[in-house]
Amino acid sequence: MVRWHLHSKRTNTGAKVNRNSKKKKFQRGSEFLETRIHKKKTKLSRTLGGGVKVKALSADFVNIADPKTGKIHKAKIISVQENPANPHYVRRNIITKGAILKTDAGLAKVTSRPGQHGTVNAIVVEEKKASK
Repeated sequence: MVRWHLHSKRTNTGAKVNRNSKKKKFQRGSEFLETRIHKKKTKLSRTLGGGVKVKALSADFVNIADPKTGKIHKAKIISVQENPANPHYVRRNIITKGAILKTDAGLAKVTSRPGQHGTVNAIVVEEKKASK
């Protein structure tokens, strides 16, 4: 659903506000793109001022930063472990900011907005235990 970024139709006291101008295209929002776990696929979107925004439709790898060592490495995404945005996103493997991902390097929390930035960046939540 596309949302319009406009003022309320009512004042604080409840009086109806008459519209000064028509709805403009730049005031319209964009639809939420659900980033899934699959082979990497992106979509380009034109922004105000002629810029380009890269939107991730699907991703299969994540850039994981380890705050202890200060190093960044690439890891394969296995599944979505937890997602505070919507509990149904876990079942459907949809990646959003704040989601906990299960990767081959352990658990990682997503810090980027894949639908806005086009990449999946995360920080280590838990190190993978070495099997004996």
